[in-house]
Amino acid sequence: MAEYGFRRWIITFTVITAALLELIDTTIVNVALPNIMGNLGATLEDANWIVTGYAVANVIILPMSGWLGDRFGRKNYFLASIIIFTIASFLCGNAGSLSELIAFRLLQGLAGGGLISTGQAILLETWPPSEVGMATALFGLGAVVGPTVGPTIGGFITDNLSWEWIFYVNIPVGAIAAFCVSTFVRESPRYGQGKRIDWWGIFFLALGVGALQVVLEKGEDKDWLQTWWISALIIVTIISAICFVWREVSIDFPVVNFKILRHRSFFIGIFTSFVLGVALYGSTFIFPVFCQNLLGFTAQQTGLILFPGGLATICMMPFVGNMLKKGFPAQFLSAGGFILFFIFCWLLSNSTLESGTGDFFWPLIIRGIGMAILFVPLTTLAIADLKGPEIGQGTGLNNMMRQLGGSFGIAIMTTIIHIRSGVNRNILLENVNDYNPAYVSRFEQLVQNFLGKGFSLTQARDMAHQAIEGIVSRQTMLTTYNGMYLLIGVFTLCCVPLIFFQPFKKAVAMPVDAH
Repeated sequence: MAEYGFRRWIITFTVITAALLELIDTTIVNVALPNIMGNLGATLEDANWIVTGYAVANVIILPMSGWLGDRFGRKNYFLASIIIFTIASFLCGNAGSLSELIAFRLLQGLAGGGLISTGQAILLETWPPSEVGMATALFGLGAVVGPTVGPTIGGFITDNLSWEWIFYVNIPVGAIAAFCVSTFVRESPRYGQGKRIDWWGIFFLALGVGALQVVLEKGEDKDWLQTWWISALIIVTIISAICFVWREVSIDFPVVNFKILRHRSFFIGIFTSFVLGVALYGSTFIFPVFCQNLLGFTAQQTGLILFPGGLATICMMPFVGNMLKKGFPAQFLSAGGFILFFIFCWLLSNSTLESGTGDFFWPLIIRGIGMAILFVPLTTLAIADLKGPEIGQGTGLNNMMRQLGGSFGIAIMTTIIHIRSGVNRNILLENVNDYNPAYVSRFEQLVQNFLGKGFSLTQARDMAHQAIEGIVSRQTMLTTYNGMYLLIGVFTLCCVPLIFFQPFKKAVAMPVDAH
Protein backbone atom coordinates (compact mmCIF):
# COMPACT_ATOMS: atom_id res chain seq x y z
CA MET A 1 0.00 0.00 0.00
CA ALA A 2 1.40 3.37 -1.03
CA GLU A 3 2.01 5.84 1.78
CA TYR A 4 1.68 9.62 1.71
CA GLY A 5 2.91 12.64 3.65
CA PHE A 6 5.19 12.33 6.67
CA ARG A 7 4.88 8.54 6.92
CA ARG A 8 6.19 8.04 3.38
CA TRP A 9 9.24 10.23 3.99
CA ILE A 10 10.14 8.71 7.36
CA ILE A 11 9.98 5.21 5.81
CA THR A 12 12.10 6.41 2.88
CA PHE A 13 14.66 7.93 5.25
CA THR A 14 14.76 4.73 7.32
CA VAL A 15 15.26 2.45 4.30
CA ILE A 16 18.02 4.63 2.85
CA THR A 17 19.76 4.81 6.23
CA ALA A 18 19.67 1.02 6.61
CA ALA A 19 20.98 0.54 3.06
CA LEU A 20 23.81 2.97 3.74
CA LEU A 21 24.74 1.03 6.89
CA GLU A 22 25.18 -2.16 4.89
CA LEU A 23 26.85 -0.69 1.81
CA ILE A 24 29.31 1.50 3.70
CA ASP A 25 30.36 -1.56 5.69
CA THR A 26 31.36 -3.34 2.48
CA THR A 27 34.32 -0.95 2.07
CA ILE A 28 34.78 0.89 5.37
CA VAL A 29 36.94 -1.89 6.84
CA ASN A 30 39.47 -1.91 3.99
CA VAL A 31 41.45 1.12 5.18
CA ALA A 32 41.45 -0.09 8.79
CA LEU A 33 43.04 -3.49 8.03
CA PRO A 34 46.62 -2.41 8.95
CA ASN A 35 45.42 -1.19 12.36
CA ILE A 36 43.39 -4.35 12.94
CA MET A 37 46.40 -6.50 11.99
CA GLY A 38 48.61 -4.71 14.48
CA ASN A 39 46.03 -4.86 17.25
CA LEU A 40 45.07 -8.51 16.81
CA GLY A 41 48.48 -9.79 15.68
CA ALA A 42 47.27 -11.02 12.28
CA THR A 43 48.91 -11.29 8.87
CA LEU A 44 47.49 -9.43 5.88
CA GLU A 45 46.33 -12.70 4.29
CA ASP A 46 44.43 -13.67 7.45
CA ALA A 47 43.03 -10.17 7.98
CA ASN A 48 41.65 -10.11 4.43
CA TRP A 49 39.12 -12.72 5.53
CA ILE A 50 37.44 -9.93 7.50
CA VAL A 51 36.48 -8.40 4.16
CA THR A 52 36.00 -11.70 2.31
CA GLY A 53 33.77 -13.23 4.99
CA TYR A 54 31.41 -10.25 4.92
CA ALA A 55 31.21 -10.32 1.12
CA VAL A 56 30.58 -14.08 1.01
CA ALA A 57 27.78 -13.93 3.61
CA ASN A 58 26.28 -10.91 1.88
CA VAL A 59 26.08 -12.44 -1.56
CA ILE A 60 24.67 -15.72 -0.18
CA ILE A 61 21.71 -14.04 1.52
CA LEU A 62 20.85 -11.55 -1.26
CA PRO A 63 19.02 -13.99 -3.58
CA MET A 64 17.28 -15.55 -0.55
CA SER A 65 16.08 -12.23 0.88
CA GLY A 66 12.93 -12.19 -1.25
CA TRP A 67 11.94 -15.66 -0.05
CA LEU A 68 12.71 -14.78 3.58
CA GLY A 69 10.63 -11.59 3.32
CA ASP A 70 7.72 -13.54 1.85
CA ARG A 71 7.90 -16.19 4.55
CA PHE A 72 8.25 -14.01 7.63
CA GLY A 73 6.86 -10.73 6.31
CA ARG A 74 9.04 -7.96 4.93
CA LYS A 75 8.68 -5.74 7.97
CA ASN A 76 9.62 -8.53 10.40
CA TYR A 77 12.55 -9.69 8.28
CA PHE A 78 13.80 -6.13 7.71
CA LEU A 79 13.53 -5.30 11.42
CA ALA A 80 15.30 -8.53 12.42
CA SER A 81 18.09 -7.79 9.90
CA ILE A 82 18.65 -4.31 11.36
CA ILE A 83 18.73 -5.62 14.93
CA ILE A 84 21.11 -8.51 14.12
CA PHE A 85 23.33 -6.18 12.06
CA THR A 86 23.53 -3.72 14.96
CA ILE A 87 24.32 -6.45 17.51
CA ALA A 88 26.95 -7.93 15.16
CA SER A 89 28.53 -4.47 14.81
CA PHE A 90 28.87 -4.24 18.60
CA LEU A 91 30.38 -7.73 18.73
CA CYS A 92 32.85 -6.86 15.93
CA GLY A 93 34.05 -3.84 17.90
CA ASN A 94 34.51 -6.00 20.99
CA ALA A 95 36.22 -8.90 19.22
CA GLY A 96 39.29 -10.08 21.11
CA SER A 97 40.78 -12.21 18.34
CA LEU A 98 40.84 -12.40 14.57
CA SER A 99 38.69 -15.55 14.50
CA GLU A 100 36.01 -13.81 16.58
CA LEU A 101 36.06 -10.76 14.31
CA ILE A 102 35.71 -12.91 11.17
CA ALA A 103 32.81 -14.85 12.73
CA PHE A 104 30.97 -11.66 13.71
CA ARG A 105 31.62 -10.17 10.26
CA LEU A 106 29.96 -13.26 8.75
CA LEU A 107 26.93 -12.62 10.96
CA GLN A 108 26.98 -8.95 9.99
CA GLY A 109 27.10 -9.88 6.29
CA LEU A 110 24.16 -12.29 6.61
CA ALA A 111 22.08 -9.58 8.28
CA GLY A 112 23.29 -6.91 5.87
CA GLY A 113 22.08 -8.83 2.83
CA GLY A 114 18.54 -8.51 4.14
CA LEU A 115 18.82 -4.73 4.44
CA ILE A 116 19.38 -4.03 0.74
CA SER A 117 16.79 -6.01 -1.20
CA THR A 118 14.09 -6.04 1.48
CA GLY A 119 14.54 -2.32 2.05
CA GLN A 120 14.23 -1.67 -1.66
CA ALA A 121 11.07 -3.80 -1.86
CA ILE A 122 9.54 -1.88 1.08
CA LEU A 123 10.40 1.42 -0.58
CA LEU A 124 8.83 0.37 -3.90
CA GLU A 125 5.60 -0.49 -2.10
CA THR A 126 5.68 2.74 -0.08
CA TRP A 127 5.66 4.97 -3.18
CA PRO A 128 2.81 5.01 -5.75
CA PRO A 129 3.44 2.96 -8.93
CA SER A 130 3.62 6.15 -10.99
CA GLU A 131 6.57 7.36 -8.89
CA VAL A 132 8.66 4.19 -8.89
CA GLY A 133 11.45 6.09 -10.67
CA MET A 134 11.71 8.56 -7.80
CA ALA A 135 11.67 5.74 -5.24
CA THR A 136 14.49 3.98 -7.10
CA ALA A 137 16.42 7.24 -7.31
CA LEU A 138 16.22 7.80 -3.57
CA PHE A 139 17.28 4.21 -2.87
CA GLY A 140 20.15 4.66 -5.30
CA LEU A 141 21.65 7.34 -3.05
CA GLY A 142 22.74 4.59 -0.69
CA ALA A 143 23.55 1.98 -3.32
CA VAL A 144 25.90 4.20 -5.33
CA VAL A 145 27.28 6.60 -2.72
CA GLY A 146 27.79 4.01 0.05
CA PRO A 147 30.70 2.05 -1.49
CA THR A 148 32.33 5.33 -2.60
CA VAL A 149 32.36 7.09 0.77
CA GLY A 150 33.08 3.97 2.83
CA PRO A 151 36.90 4.20 2.61
CA THR A 152 36.79 7.95 3.37
CA ILE A 153 34.72 7.46 6.51
CA GLY A 154 36.83 4.48 7.53
CA GLY A 155 40.05 6.43 7.09
CA PHE A 156 38.76 9.39 9.09
CA ILE A 157 37.51 7.23 11.98
CA THR A 158 40.67 5.13 12.06
CA ASP A 159 42.96 8.18 12.01
CA ASN A 160 41.07 10.10 14.69
CA LEU A 161 39.62 7.37 16.95
CA SER A 162 40.39 3.66 16.64
CA TRP A 163 39.39 0.81 14.33
CA GLU A 164 36.70 -0.42 16.75
CA TRP A 165 34.67 2.73 16.07
CA ILE A 166 34.09 1.79 12.44
CA PHE A 167 31.70 -0.77 13.95
CA TYR A 168 30.46 1.17 16.97
CA VAL A 169 29.11 4.02 14.81
CA ASN A 170 26.53 1.57 13.44
CA ILE A 171 24.91 1.10 16.85
CA PRO A 172 23.01 4.41 17.29
CA VAL A 173 22.07 4.50 13.61
CA GLY A 174 20.81 0.93 13.77
CA ALA A 175 18.80 1.65 16.92
CA ILE A 176 17.07 4.65 15.30
CA ALA A 177 16.37 2.65 12.12
CA ALA A 178 14.91 -0.24 14.14
CA PHE A 179 12.59 2.13 16.03
CA CYS A 180 11.38 3.77 12.82
CA VAL A 181 10.72 0.41 11.12
CA SER A 182 8.76 -0.96 14.08
CA THR A 183 6.73 2.27 14.33
CA PHE A 184 6.03 3.33 10.74
CA VAL A 185 6.47 0.42 8.30
CA ARG A 186 3.33 -1.61 7.66
CA GLU A 187 3.43 -5.37 7.40
CA SER A 188 3.19 -6.95 3.93
CA PRO A 189 1.44 -10.25 3.10
CA ARG A 190 3.37 -13.40 4.00
CA TYR A 191 3.21 -15.09 0.61
CA GLY A 192 5.43 -17.95 1.72
CA GLN A 193 3.86 -18.65 5.11
CA GLY A 194 2.86 -22.27 5.57
CA LYS A 195 4.70 -23.48 2.47
CA ARG A 196 7.41 -26.12 2.58
CA ILE A 197 11.00 -24.96 2.95
CA ASP A 198 13.39 -25.72 0.11
CA TRP A 199 16.30 -26.89 2.26
CA TRP A 200 18.20 -28.43 -0.65
CA GLY A 201 17.85 -25.22 -2.63
CA ILE A 202 19.19 -23.20 0.29
CA PHE A 203 22.10 -25.65 0.65
CA PHE A 204 23.08 -25.54 -3.04
CA LEU A 205 22.67 -21.75 -3.16
CA ALA A 206 24.84 -21.13 -0.09
CA LEU A 207 27.48 -23.63 -1.21
CA GLY A 208 27.67 -22.44 -4.83
CA VAL A 209 27.48 -18.69 -4.33
CA GLY A 210 29.75 -18.83 -1.28
CA ALA A 211 32.38 -20.87 -3.14
CA LEU A 212 32.19 -18.52 -6.15
CA GLN A 213 32.66 -15.43 -3.98
CA VAL A 214 35.70 -16.96 -2.25
CA VAL A 215 37.20 -17.81 -5.66
CA LEU A 216 36.69 -14.23 -6.86
CA GLU A 217 38.09 -12.73 -3.66
CA LYS A 218 41.13 -15.03 -3.32
CA GLY A 219 41.78 -16.34 -6.84
CA GLU A 220 44.35 -13.76 -7.90
CA ASP A 221 46.30 -13.92 -4.62
CA LYS A 222 46.48 -17.72 -4.88
CA ASP A 223 47.38 -17.80 -8.60
CA TRP A 224 44.00 -19.26 -9.58
CA LEU A 225 44.22 -22.89 -10.79
CA GLN A 226 47.75 -23.24 -9.45
CA THR A 227 46.25 -23.61 -5.95
CA TRP A 228 44.39 -26.88 -5.35
CA TRP A 229 41.66 -25.49 -3.13
CA ILE A 230 40.82 -22.71 -5.60
CA SER A 231 40.42 -25.39 -8.29
CA ALA A 232 38.26 -27.43 -5.92
CA LEU A 233 36.04 -24.43 -5.16
CA ILE A 234 35.56 -23.76 -8.88
CA ILE A 235 34.35 -27.36 -9.32
CA VAL A 236 32.07 -26.97 -6.28
CA THR A 237 30.66 -23.75 -7.77
CA ILE A 238 29.84 -25.38 -11.12
CA ILE A 239 28.27 -28.51 -9.61
CA SER A 240 26.29 -26.51 -7.04
CA ALA A 241 25.01 -24.08 -9.69
CA ILE A 242 23.77 -26.94 -11.88
CA CYS A 243 22.10 -28.68 -8.94
CA PHE A 244 20.57 -25.44 -7.70
CA VAL A 245 19.03 -24.45 -11.03
CA TRP A 246 17.72 -27.99 -11.60
CA ARG A 247 16.23 -28.04 -8.10
CA GLU A 248 14.57 -24.63 -8.35
CA VAL A 249 12.88 -25.22 -11.71
CA SER A 250 11.61 -28.68 -10.75
CA ILE A 251 9.77 -27.92 -7.50
CA ASP A 252 6.70 -25.86 -6.58
CA PHE A 253 8.25 -24.09 -3.56
CA PRO A 254 11.63 -22.72 -4.74
CA VAL A 255 13.74 -20.45 -2.57
CA VAL A 256 14.59 -18.47 -5.74
CA ASN A 257 11.82 -18.19 -8.30
CA PHE A 258 13.46 -18.34 -11.73
CA LYS A 259 10.06 -17.89 -13.38
CA ILE A 260 10.48 -14.13 -13.04
CA LEU A 261 13.12 -14.38 -15.77
CA ARG A 262 10.20 -14.71 -18.19
CA HIS A 263 9.96 -10.92 -18.03
CA ARG A 264 12.24 -9.69 -20.78
CA SER A 265 12.88 -6.42 -18.97
CA PHE A 266 14.06 -8.27 -15.83
CA PHE A 267 16.13 -10.81 -17.74
CA ILE A 268 18.07 -8.08 -19.53
CA GLY A 269 18.01 -5.90 -16.42
CA ILE A 270 19.98 -8.29 -14.23
CA PHE A 271 22.72 -8.44 -16.86
CA THR A 272 22.93 -4.66 -17.10
CA SER A 273 23.02 -4.56 -13.28
CA PHE A 274 25.99 -6.92 -13.48
CA VAL A 275 27.70 -4.46 -15.84
CA LEU A 276 26.84 -1.61 -13.47
CA GLY A 277 28.51 -3.54 -10.65
CA VAL A 278 31.65 -3.99 -12.73
CA ALA A 279 31.75 -0.26 -13.51
CA LEU A 280 30.86 0.97 -10.00
CA TYR A 281 33.04 -1.29 -7.88
CA GLY A 282 35.78 -1.64 -10.49
CA SER A 283 36.36 2.09 -10.82
CA THR A 284 36.11 2.50 -7.03
CA PHE A 285 38.79 -0.21 -6.70
CA ILE A 286 41.26 1.10 -9.30
CA PHE A 287 41.16 4.83 -8.63
CA PRO A 288 42.24 4.79 -4.94
CA VAL A 289 45.03 2.31 -5.70
CA PHE A 290 46.23 4.51 -8.56
CA CYS A 291 46.17 7.67 -6.43
CA GLN A 292 47.85 6.15 -3.38
CA ASN A 293 50.43 3.86 -4.99
CA LEU A 294 51.53 6.09 -7.84
CA LEU A 295 50.67 9.66 -6.86
CA GLY A 296 51.36 9.33 -3.13
CA PHE A 297 47.95 10.46 -1.89
CA THR A 298 46.72 9.36 1.54
CA ALA A 299 43.46 7.42 1.99
CA GLN A 300 41.78 10.53 3.36
CA GLN A 301 43.01 12.68 0.46
CA THR A 302 41.72 10.12 -2.01
CA GLY A 303 38.36 10.10 -0.27
CA LEU A 304 38.12 13.87 -0.44
CA ILE A 305 38.86 13.74 -4.17
CA LEU A 306 35.98 11.28 -4.62
CA PHE A 307 33.55 13.39 -2.56
CA PRO A 308 32.49 15.92 -5.27
CA GLY A 309 31.61 13.04 -7.60
CA GLY A 310 29.47 11.48 -4.89
CA LEU A 311 27.81 14.84 -4.32
CA ALA A 312 27.04 15.06 -8.05
CA THR A 313 25.36 11.65 -7.83
CA ILE A 314 23.26 12.75 -4.86
CA CYS A 315 22.15 15.92 -6.65
CA MET A 316 21.27 14.08 -9.87
CA MET A 317 19.27 11.20 -8.37
CA PRO A 318 16.02 13.14 -7.69
CA PHE A 319 16.33 14.87 -11.08
CA VAL A 320 16.58 11.50 -12.85
CA GLY A 321 13.67 10.13 -10.83
CA ASN A 322 11.53 13.12 -11.83
CA MET A 323 12.38 12.62 -15.52
CA LEU A 324 11.29 8.99 -15.31
CA LYS A 325 8.07 10.06 -13.58
CA LYS A 326 7.33 12.38 -16.52
CA GLY A 327 7.74 9.49 -18.94
CA PHE A 328 11.22 10.13 -20.34
CA PRO A 329 12.46 6.78 -21.76
CA ALA A 330 14.73 5.03 -19.26
CA GLN A 331 16.64 3.48 -22.16
CA PHE A 332 17.93 6.86 -23.32
CA LEU A 333 18.97 7.84 -19.80
CA SER A 334 20.83 4.55 -19.34
CA ALA A 335 22.59 4.93 -22.67
CA GLY A 336 23.63 8.46 -21.69
CA GLY A 337 24.95 7.13 -18.38
CA PHE A 338 27.12 4.51 -20.10
CA ILE A 339 28.45 7.14 -22.50
CA LEU A 340 29.32 9.50 -19.64
CA PHE A 341 31.05 6.67 -17.82
CA PHE A 342 33.08 5.95 -20.97
CA ILE A 343 34.10 9.63 -21.11
CA PHE A 344 35.21 9.43 -17.46
CA CYS A 345 37.32 6.35 -18.21
CA TRP A 346 38.79 7.91 -21.35
CA LEU A 347 39.80 11.08 -19.47
CA LEU A 348 41.50 9.07 -16.72
CA SER A 349 43.26 6.88 -19.27
CA ASN A 350 45.28 10.01 -20.16
CA SER A 351 46.59 10.51 -16.62
CA THR A 352 50.27 11.16 -15.96
CA LEU A 353 52.55 10.93 -12.94
CA GLU A 354 52.17 14.70 -12.60
CA SER A 355 48.35 14.54 -12.38
CA GLY A 356 46.97 16.38 -9.35
CA THR A 357 43.65 16.74 -7.60
CA GLY A 358 42.47 19.37 -10.07
CA ASP A 359 42.95 16.95 -12.97
CA PHE A 360 40.46 14.50 -11.45
CA PHE A 361 37.71 16.93 -10.46
CA TRP A 362 35.72 17.05 -13.71
CA PRO A 363 36.23 13.40 -14.69
CA LEU A 364 34.83 12.35 -11.29
CA ILE A 365 31.94 14.79 -11.63
CA ILE A 366 31.15 13.18 -14.99
CA ARG A 367 31.36 9.74 -13.33
CA GLY A 368 29.00 10.87 -10.57
CA ILE A 369 26.41 12.14 -13.04
CA GLY A 370 26.82 9.01 -15.16
CA MET A 371 26.27 6.73 -12.16
CA ALA A 372 23.07 8.60 -11.25
CA ILE A 373 21.55 8.24 -14.70
CA LEU A 374 22.71 4.62 -14.87
CA PHE A 375 21.55 3.17 -11.57
CA VAL A 376 18.03 4.60 -11.48
CA PRO A 377 16.89 3.77 -15.06
CA LEU A 378 18.57 0.34 -15.11
CA THR A 379 16.94 -0.66 -11.82
CA THR A 380 13.60 0.82 -12.84
CA LEU A 381 13.62 -1.07 -16.14
CA ALA A 382 14.56 -4.31 -14.42
CA ILE A 383 11.71 -4.30 -11.89
CA ALA A 384 9.10 -2.55 -14.07
CA ASP A 385 7.02 -5.69 -14.78
CA LEU A 386 7.27 -7.35 -11.35
CA LYS A 387 4.39 -7.47 -8.91
CA GLY A 388 3.38 -9.06 -5.62
CA PRO A 389 5.88 -11.63 -4.33
CA GLU A 390 7.98 -11.13 -7.48
CA ILE A 391 9.12 -7.73 -6.17
CA GLY A 392 11.14 -9.18 -3.30
CA GLN A 393 12.56 -11.97 -5.46
CA GLY A 394 13.48 -9.54 -8.23
CA THR A 395 15.18 -6.97 -6.02
CA GLY A 396 17.17 -9.75 -4.36
CA LEU A 397 18.44 -11.20 -7.63
CA ASN A 398 19.08 -7.77 -9.11
CA ASN A 399 21.16 -6.67 -6.13
CA MET A 400 23.04 -9.97 -6.09
CA MET A 401 23.98 -9.54 -9.75
CA ARG A 402 25.29 -6.04 -9.06
CA GLN A 403 27.38 -7.36 -6.15
CA LEU A 404 28.68 -10.27 -8.23
CA GLY A 405 29.47 -7.85 -11.04
CA GLY A 406 31.65 -5.94 -8.61
CA SER A 407 33.38 -9.11 -7.42
CA PHE A 408 33.94 -10.38 -10.97
CA GLY A 409 35.13 -6.95 -12.07
CA ILE A 410 37.68 -6.57 -9.28
CA ALA A 411 38.95 -10.15 -9.71
CA ILE A 412 39.32 -9.82 -13.48
CA MET A 413 40.88 -6.35 -13.24
CA THR A 414 43.39 -7.53 -10.65
CA THR A 415 44.39 -10.41 -12.93
CA ILE A 416 44.65 -8.19 -16.02
CA ILE A 417 46.71 -5.64 -14.09
CA HIS A 418 49.10 -8.43 -13.05
CA ILE A 419 49.44 -9.73 -16.61
CA ARG A 420 49.65 -6.34 -18.33
CA SER A 421 52.22 -5.09 -15.83
CA GLY A 422 54.62 -7.81 -16.99
CA VAL A 423 53.90 -7.11 -20.66
CA ASN A 424 54.26 -3.33 -20.30
CA ARG A 425 57.46 -3.70 -18.28
CA ASN A 426 59.04 -5.85 -20.98
CA ILE A 427 58.06 -3.29 -23.63
CA LEU A 428 59.64 -0.45 -21.63
CA LEU A 429 62.79 -2.47 -20.87
CA GLU A 430 63.38 -2.89 -24.60
CA ASN A 431 64.34 0.80 -24.60
CA VAL A 432 66.72 0.49 -21.63
CA ASN A 433 69.96 -0.32 -23.45
CA ASP A 434 73.19 1.35 -24.45
CA TYR A 435 71.99 1.70 -28.06
CA ASN A 436 69.18 4.08 -27.07
CA PRO A 437 70.51 7.69 -27.00
CA ALA A 438 67.65 8.81 -24.73
CA TYR A 439 68.50 6.13 -22.15
CA VAL A 440 72.24 6.86 -22.30
CA SER A 441 71.63 10.59 -21.88
CA ARG A 442 69.28 10.05 -18.92
CA PHE A 443 71.64 7.56 -17.28
CA GLU A 444 74.67 9.84 -17.57
CA GLN A 445 72.63 12.76 -16.24
CA LEU A 446 71.72 10.72 -13.16
CA VAL A 447 75.34 9.61 -12.66
CA GLN A 448 76.59 13.19 -12.80
CA ASN A 449 73.87 14.24 -10.37
CA PHE A 450 74.94 11.65 -7.80
CA LEU A 451 78.64 12.43 -8.35
CA GLY A 452 77.84 16.05 -7.62
CA LYS A 453 76.41 14.98 -4.25
CA GLY A 454 79.71 13.38 -3.23
CA PHE A 455 79.14 9.73 -4.10
CA SER A 456 81.88 7.64 -5.76
CA LEU A 457 81.58 6.65 -9.41
CA THR A 458 80.62 3.07 -8.50
CA GLN A 459 77.96 4.26 -6.05
CA ALA A 460 76.70 6.84 -8.52
CA ARG A 461 76.29 4.24 -11.27
CA ASP A 462 74.49 1.80 -8.91
CA MET A 463 72.16 4.54 -7.75
CA ALA A 464 71.51 5.62 -11.32
CA HIS A 465 70.50 2.05 -12.19
CA GLN A 466 68.15 1.99 -9.21
CA ALA A 467 66.66 5.32 -10.27
CA ILE A 468 66.07 3.99 -13.80
CA GLU A 469 64.44 0.89 -12.29
CA GLY A 470 62.12 3.13 -10.24
CA ILE A 471 61.20 5.16 -13.34
CA VAL A 472 60.45 1.98 -15.32
CA SER A 473 58.32 0.57 -12.48
CA ARG A 474 56.26 3.75 -12.13
CA GLN A 475 55.78 4.11 -15.88
CA THR A 476 54.80 0.44 -16.07
CA MET A 477 52.07 0.89 -13.49
CA LEU A 478 50.91 4.17 -15.05
CA THR A 479 50.57 2.52 -18.48
CA THR A 480 48.79 -0.46 -16.94
CA TYR A 481 46.26 1.58 -14.96
CA ASN A 482 45.58 3.88 -17.91
CA GLY A 483 44.93 0.81 -20.04
CA MET A 484 42.52 -0.55 -17.41
CA TYR A 485 40.51 2.68 -17.37
CA LEU A 486 40.11 2.48 -21.13
CA LEU A 487 39.19 -1.21 -21.02
CA ILE A 488 36.43 -0.59 -18.46
CA GLY A 489 35.12 2.30 -20.55
CA VAL A 490 34.98 0.26 -23.76
CA PHE A 491 33.31 -2.65 -21.92
CA THR A 492 30.51 -0.45 -20.59
CA LEU A 493 30.07 1.29 -23.94
CA CYS A 494 29.60 -2.05 -25.70
CA CYS A 495 26.59 -2.75 -23.45
CA VAL A 496 24.59 0.24 -24.73
CA PRO A 497 22.81 -1.68 -27.55
CA LEU A 498 21.57 -4.26 -25.04
CA ILE A 499 19.52 -1.61 -23.21
CA PHE A 500 17.32 -1.02 -26.24
CA PHE A 501 16.15 -4.65 -26.23
CA GLN A 502 14.10 -3.77 -23.15
CA PRO A 503 10.53 -2.78 -24.03
CA PHE A 504 9.69 0.90 -24.28
CA LYS A 505 6.76 2.18 -22.24
CA LYS A 506 5.04 5.51 -22.14
CA ALA A 507 5.95 5.79 -18.47
CA VAL A 508 7.97 3.30 -16.53
CA ALA A 509 5.72 2.23 -13.69
CA MET A 510 5.60 -0.84 -11.56
CA PRO A 511 2.28 -2.50 -10.84
CA VAL A 512 2.07 -3.09 -7.10
CA ASP A 513 -0.59 -5.28 -5.58
CA ALA A 514 -2.84 -3.43 -3.17
CA HIS A 515 -2.86 -4.67 0.40
